[in-house]
Amino acid sequence: MSTPLGLAIFFITLWCAVSFLASFIGGWYSLSKRFKRQSEPYGETKSAGPFFYTVYMRFLGHYSSVIRLTAASDALYGSVLFPFRIAHPPLRIPWDQIRFSRTRFFFRTYCVLTLGNEEKIPLRIPVRMARNLGILERFQAP
Repeated sequence: MSTPLGLAIFFITLWCAVSFLASFIGGWYSLSKRFKRQSEPYGETKSAGPFFYTVYMRFLGHYSSVIRLTAASDALYGSVLFPFRIAHPPLRIPWDQIRFSRTRFFFRTYCVLTLGNEEKIPLRIPVRMARNLGILERFQAP
């Protein structure tokens, strides 16, 4: 018979394992080695998320309604809601480490931000999210 404590320990262990796996597969872990946030956003900022946006990373890893992105003068900042933050520290990625493109994915158009000149982790965000962040203007996309 299972005890409530045993079930709680099992659930917490499973939650941590899934969070670590998602971070590793999606690329958040790779980005956090070089781009762990050390400061607050600087200058004019625009934020979008976490709710009502699905963000895709590499290998079809996706985060539905858990990632908040902030576009500031100095960098793109990313964070994950607190309950999902295990293995997902807040990130700060300078604009010169981001490449912009567009793609069609599951019958929708997305903006692809390739993060890190070395890591090259794709971050596919909805066009509406990119517009709210001012990313379309920043990269002068048509």
